[in-house]
Parts: sequence; C-alpha cells; structure tokens
Amino acid sequence: MGRLILLCGLPGSGKTTLARRLADELPAVRLCPDEWLTGLDIDLFETEARDRMEDLLRQHAYHLLALGQKVILEFGFWARAEREELRLRARALGAAVELIYLDVPLAELWRRVEARGREGGAPISKRSLERWAQAFQAPDPSELALFDEPLRR
Repeated sequence: MGRLILLCGLPGSGKTTLARRLADELPAVRLCPDEWLTGLDIDLFETEARDRMEDLLRQHAYHLLALGQKVILEFGFWARAEREELRLRARALGAAVELIYLDVPLAELWRRVEARGREGGAPISKRSLERWAQAFQAPDPSELALFDEPLRR
C-alpha cells in the first residue's frame, strides 16, 4: 500500500532536513519543488512556474502512490483546503496519508532563514516571513486526527 507524507510548515521549519532523513529511513521518494526549480535555474518565487512544478510533482506522486510507493511531499501546505485535497486524492488511490506539522516559533524561523540566506539560499525578508506566518493555516487537532499515524516512532 502506498503512503503519502505531507510536510507542513513555513520556510525554515525543517521540512527538507526531515524529508531527507525520512526518505533514507523508510525508504521513500522525496519530491521538493524548491530543488527542482533551482535545478532548472528558475526563480523560487516565480509563482506561475512554482504552481506548474507543484502540479507536475503532485501528478508524479499520485502515480507513485498507485504503484504502492511511499512519497514525501515537502511543499509547505499552508492551506487546509490543499491538505484536504491531497488527503482525499491519495486515499482514493488506496494510500495512507500522514501530515507532519513542523511548528516552529517565528523568531527561530527567521534565525534559520537568515542563516540559510548567508549560505547562498533564496533570500527571504523578515517582513515576508511575518506576512506568510499570518497567512499560514496551521492544522488544528481535529484536522490532524483525519490523517494516519506515522509508520515510525
């Protein structure tokens, strides 16, 4: 049976670090739009390109799930509606679906993003991070209860 793992959180929350570890441990296929966009030399903040890339990666994930694979998506999943859509689509394919919410305080997010920016990553302003934190729809306990328990403990 396939398994979809959604990593939910803002920039700097640790999605990629966790996804890499889980991909090795489970094993699983890890799909990260930031890495694909960077590999194609496309600006991470080019909305149209990001939307198209995420759609292609979703379609690829659904194909892998139908084949019984484990797939990790590290898109951030800021909106509950997006998480719900993926959960229902994956379940329709017979896959289990996990949601891992990386809840990190804004001050720590900024510290990590600022450090990453000095390492050559995509620059993010503190103001943008604060705006995004306000727009982010954190999963509540009732939403988290809709997802499957993780394979690992």
